[in-house]
Amino acid sequence: MLSDAVRSLLCPVCRNGLTLPLTPSGNRLTCPEGHSFDAARQGYFNFLVGKGTVFEADTAAMVAARFDFLSRGHYQPLAEAVAEVAKPALRGPQSTVLDAGTGTGHYLNAVLAAVPAAAIGLDISKFALRRAARMNPGAVNLVSDVWQPLPVADTAVDVVTVVFAPRNAAEFARVLRPGGRLIVVTPRSGHLAEIAGRTGMLGIEPAKEERLASSLQGYFAPHATRELDLELGLDPADVGNLALMGPAGHHLDPAALDALVGTLPPVTKVSARFRISVFVPLKQPPA
Repeated sequence: MLSDAVRSLLCPVCRNGLTLPLTPSGNRLTCPEGHSFDAARQGYFNFLVGKGTVFEADTAAMVAARFDFLSRGHYQPLAEAVAEVAKPALRGPQSTVLDAGTGTGHYLNAVLAAVPAAAIGLDISKFALRRAARMNPGAVNLVSDVWQPLPVADTAVDVVTVVFAPRNAAEFARVLRPGGRLIVVTPRSGHLAEIAGRTGMLGIEPAKEERLASSLQGYFAPHATRELDLELGLDPADVGNLALMGPAGHHLDPAALDALVGTLPPVTKVSARFRISVFVPLKQPPA
């Protein structure tokens, strides 16, 4: 239920709690200081206030490519693995999950299918949130920047999921309850190697696992790690969507990508390599 997640939210202007009063015009979040946020027609709320964000949001084309690719189930085993890891920390009627960088909402949808919980989906792309709000209508879906103070109360959530998205360690530690879990999905060496170079996709950074641990140092301790390998058979449209849906989609030449896709065989074998890392918050994060 939308109202279940609202109890965890803070006004992005004054940091007071928010409520969801019944209004004839639709959903509206309000705070005691009089700030209000109406839901967009597509069901999400825009919490980018002031100067907004300096980061480049995913475009409509990138989001459409991601939605089409994920809707075909190619990464469904990954979504189910994330849900399985999240389940132990989502117990009781007050359980809440925050999906930071929710995108089209597919991974959060898998978590909610596995275990009922209040849910918050956060992304800076309004195009992504339009899809996410339809995918997870019971969640509060917010246009918000993960690098700004999160519009979430202290110790208000049980699980934070971050699937191929930025990580704000200090804020994640602040909003997680004691015993909560931070679940981070990253690609491993060899991920999509068969097509990455040909399509202009970004390569995997060296020492990515070490960089992840370093970015969370002082706030989180490692708890568990799981590696997941998927052998995919992709048609040409899938390959094009896979290239366009990631960070490289900001820079790819659509005409060149279409030309390449037109030369592909009916099925291209591709290896997807993932690491699911689970962290727990330290009792005394830095001041």
